[in-house]
Amino acid sequence: MKITSTSNSRIKEIRHLQGKKGLKKSDFFYMEGFRIIGEAFDTGSVIKTLIYAPYLLKNEYGLSLLAKGENLGIEILELSEPVFRSISLKENPQGLAAIGWKTRCSLAEVSVQPGVFFALNEIADPGNLGTIIRTADAVDVRAIFLLGDCVNPYETAAIRGSMGAIFSQKIVTMGFQQLLNWKTSNAIPLVGTSDRAETDFAVIDYPNPVILLMGSERQGLTSEQLAACDQVVRIPMLRSSDSLNLAVATGVMAYQIYNSHRGIYRSKVD
Repeated sequence: MKITSTSNSRIKEIRHLQGKKGLKKSDFFYMEGFRIIGEAFDTGSVIKTLIYAPYLLKNEYGLSLLAKGENLGIEILELSEPVFRSISLKENPQGLAAIGWKTRCSLAEVSVQPGVFFALNEIADPGNLGTIIRTADAVDVRAIFLLGDCVNPYETAAIRGSMGAIFSQKIVTMGFQQLLNWKTSNAIPLVGTSDRAETDFAVIDYPNPVILLMGSERQGLTSEQLAACDQVVRIPMLRSSDSLNLAVATGVMAYQIYNSHRGIYRSKVD
């Protein structure tokens, strides 16, 4: 059945998922865009419903995703162009969206192995979180721990920023004390960052495995969190800026740790 009314109950459900409160309470989330939906299929993530508008959906890859959904027996919702535009979060919608099941991961599912773990404290910006998730995928992060009151990783901006990498990551929500308990029981060093640290990030060899602890956009790491770190490092700021964007700083640290773990010669900084 084709949906032609914006007051249809299914359309109201979709809009509900696009809001923070609705998303938090639901087991589902909204996604839009060929690459993200394609990644959801490729990583085996379960898509509950595909939503499309025939007038808008002309791209061959997009049509192939729709056909894949049909072959798998996934629910298909056909919308008129005006109705699709009413739910689309894109300025120029391509005519394909989806509803997916959230993937929930517990700490018990995280295996201790060589590599880096991200611990992110109270991130507020979904775009930052999405970009960090994408970076985590690039350097093969073992798990991402979201500490305290973090933004929902299934917010549309976070999913968009991750470019679909969210579907391949283990993401665990926990408190800082729970992280410390896990760190201690598994003897994994914790490395944090601070602009007041004496040690340059480029002059140390990073333990393997290691947990990289990054602070919130506004406050960074608390004094308690800094005290709990086995090592605190700084990223040099050469001009007037006193800090980097959180996602950028996490990317800089992630690749420095990755290079250290693969034995690339580290810088010698006075």
